[in-house]
Amino acid sequence: MTHAPRLAALRAELARSGLDGFVVPLTDEHMSEYVGAYAQRLGWLTGFGGSAGTAVVLADAAAIFTDGRYTLQVREQVSADDWSYIPVPQESVTGWLAAHIGEGQRIGYDPWLHTDPWVKATAAALADRGASLIPVVANPIDAVWHDRPAPSPAPLTVHHDTHAGEGSAAKRAHIADWLAGQKADAVVLTALDSIAWALNIRGADVAHTPVALAYAIVQADGTTDLFVAPDKLDDAVRQHLGNAVRLHDRAAFADALQGYAGKRVAADPERAVAAIFDSLATGGAKVLPLRDPVVLAKALKNPAEVAGHRAASLRDGAALSRFLRWVEAEAPRGGVTELSAAAQLLAFRQETGCLLDTSFDTISATGAHGASPHYHVTEESNAPLRLGELFLIDSGGQYVDGTTDVTRVVPVGAPTAEMRDRFTRVLKGHIAIATAIFPDGTSGAQIDGFARRPLWEAGLDFGHGTGHGIGSYLSVHEGPQRIAAPNYPGGASLEPLRAGMMLSNEPGYYKAGEYGIRIENLLLTVPVTIPGGDPDRTMLGFETLTFAPIERDLIDPALLTPAERSWLNAYHARVAATIGPVLDGDDRAWLISKCSAIG
Repeated sequence: MTHAPRLAALRAELARSGLDGFVVPLTDEHMSEYVGAYAQRLGWLTGFGGSAGTAVVLADAAAIFTDGRYTLQVREQVSADDWSYIPVPQESVTGWLAAHIGEGQRIGYDPWLHTDPWVKATAAALADRGASLIPVVANPIDAVWHDRPAPSPAPLTVHHDTHAGEGSAAKRAHIADWLAGQKADAVVLTALDSIAWALNIRGADVAHTPVALAYAIVQADGTTDLFVAPDKLDDAVRQHLGNAVRLHDRAAFADALQGYAGKRVAADPERAVAAIFDSLATGGAKVLPLRDPVVLAKALKNPAEVAGHRAASLRDGAALSRFLRWVEAEAPRGGVTELSAAAQLLAFRQETGCLLDTSFDTISATGAHGASPHYHVTEESNAPLRLGELFLIDSGGQYVDGTTDVTRVVPVGAPTAEMRDRFTRVLKGHIAIATAIFPDGTSGAQIDGFARRPLWEAGLDFGHGTGHGIGSYLSVHEGPQRIAAPNYPGGASLEPLRAGMMLSNEPGYYKAGEYGIRIENLLLTVPVTIPGGDPDRTMLGFETLTFAPIERDLIDPALLTPAERSWLNAYHARVAATIGPVLDGDDRAWLISKCSAIG
């Protein structure tokens, strides 16, 4: 079945349901960034394979909304005969709907796939046009998606305290203290990584993210009701959870929300869907729209999590270094493709004996494909690595002690002067973030421009954020912290950066039709002591956690300041000292050569 008939089938189903249109987000009932196969409704309907987007289907028009990361990809995967391409944040789903509907029209939405603020704002915008936003009981895509996969049956596993750094009982006690401070009786946890972190459990229901489909309600005394499919539980998990965690079928969650009449119940308006707010309110609860208390606690990594990440970074960096040597040797000879390169990197990671999964679909992109920041190679798009091209590899691993994410660029043959100029400017921005020192309370939005200045000075920029948070054997993208400006995907992060937060550092440059450049390491936010500084002012900086060589042949030393050159040489010395001892023979010799100082 091609995608045009799927669009026609959905329109027929909407007509049968008395709806004039329908909104299709790329998410699940937990507002997850990455979702299980059963929830890939947008991809099934349109063919779009990115990780962020929304579609709107009307009787006489259809539009797909994506941000700057997917400008090229959406045009390659989604037919222009059926769909209009709408850029966000320049335009919004709500604004587009208001401009394209008529009086009396009924636009459907699934209340389990949208936040309460979105529903309220969109309903108001449609009402101004005399139209209505209508919640559906059953998603109409599910009625026409006849071979839709079932949710994953994968079992839960225990994430032991040695890696978590704190027991589940202590974490639930902290949540209880937070509830007391809010004068609340309970909090609904819907984000899958929040539940995994709070209960020290992991799962395999979402590709590359070790979480399980579940809901949790933490009570004021710290006891918890966990809603999860019973066949996911074995004796080890039940024993780990203990009597203070009451177990229920996931299917019982919606009804359970009706049982809080007269109670004050917290729910996160960014992470809990509209259906949860509606069910609590209709059941008589007083709903407190507060941020999930796990979000910040999870972002502040404890010593065990930091130590685990260091260990994961060591083995991951060694595997990546072996791969970079392999690419340098093999790609110029011909025969290496984007898919074969990704497979080789996976093999090197698997040889560590510790890899549990990749942390996302590897971005293995050569030449023009590299200009699409979130390019996903397929059998159809698979391209050979050719002389004169840049090869970009963005990848990561899931290990029980840490989650990694790293990007490097390799020239196949001799790079052009322009490539070296652009790469060096990206490197200068990378160094500016790595060496930033700022007062406690500074947000990622305030330092984002550090990464862009070297590009701005040449009239250039990149169309994505500079950094995201990362989990501890959890999501590769984790909030609330990020480094981004207001006009980039996801918006600015006004969240204060705090000691213990991990972030990526990944400025880039993309020339459509030719190449892409990105340099990514992971950072740990740490306190910094400045001699002579104000003793009453806490200052923060970053410690780089990722170790792998940055391609010397792409660097124009003349563009580097003495301080930048010093940072690069010191970084490479640390790479050699850290990774070198775990490599053997030719791999080690190659690494030492790659990490030699630039004069």
